[in-house]
Amino acid sequence: MTTPSPRPRLLLVGGGGGLVGRSIVEEFAPDWAIRSVHRHTTPNEALPGIETVRADVATVRDWAPLLEGVDVVLNVAWYRTGPERVFRPLADGLGRLIRSSEARGIRRWIQISVPDAPASLEARLPYLLEKRRIDRTLTDSALSYAIVRPTMLFGPNDKLLTVMLRTIARYHRFPMFGNGEYHVSPLAARDLARVVRREAAGDARHTISIGGPRRWRYRDLTDRMFAALGRRPRYVRFSPRGSVRLARLLESLGSSLLYAYEVEWLLSDRLGLPPYEGLDPPLAPAEAFLDREAARLSSRARARGQHI
Repeated sequence: MTTPSPRPRLLLVGGGGGLVGRSIVEEFAPDWAIRSVHRHTTPNEALPGIETVRADVATVRDWAPLLEGVDVVLNVAWYRTGPERVFRPLADGLGRLIRSSEARGIRRWIQISVPDAPASLEARLPYLLEKRRIDRTLTDSALSYAIVRPTMLFGPNDKLLTVMLRTIARYHRFPMFGNGEYHVSPLAARDLARVVRREAAGDARHTISIGGPRRWRYRDLTDRMFAALGRRPRYVRFSPRGSVRLARLLESLGSSLLYAYEVEWLLSDRLGLPPYEGLDPPLAPAEAFLDREAARLSSRARARGQHI
């Protein structure tokens, strides 16, 4: 008599459609079953073992059916900006998910959160106020949890390094906010996915703040971007106050390129977090990504008969 194969572990992902969600699905898909709850179609849906639930995490009233058979819950759902009326329903929906997970005895819960921000932002920004509310709901629960707080992330078509490179390639110069002496430690989205997988196998109730393998002085990172494109660094310099004003102006014009709170956070020098230890292979350096993306930009420009 043939022994039935063991049931694959089941991961429920809330908000699996973005850069982080896609990376996590790719990391877990080879040997986990995945139930992904998100609003929009993604290429990962074609992978074997992916069950897509087309829904908004904010509007799911009863999570119990979606938690059937689930071993680990992972939340990556969040918005980049918006007023309280945007974030509160999402936080309420995640609160319902946490309470339902607790009632069903889910083995492990992973929350993707954000690093410490300046006190002024922590006290007034809905993005942070509601995020911290969800973090507290999780820590106050009886669940086994890991709250993972990565610094700025990079990956194909990200909203950070890729956009910065494209800006330099197009305009041959780049804004410098303040003196550039603050620090960042970019982390690959694929490496964050590996961190999540490792944390999903653990049982420690903890909060961890993590960065990539190198702590950069910001202006050294932007210099490296110019070098990847074969150009000398050229900056349009702004004072810290002028930097925030510029971002607010862009917001008022409907741009999603940069938000004022992101500039304040960057200038506060809180984003140069230490690396996550213990992964094999080690964390991917940003330099290799920059070189690949710069080569891709150059190739596209040559195909159009342009120079960058």
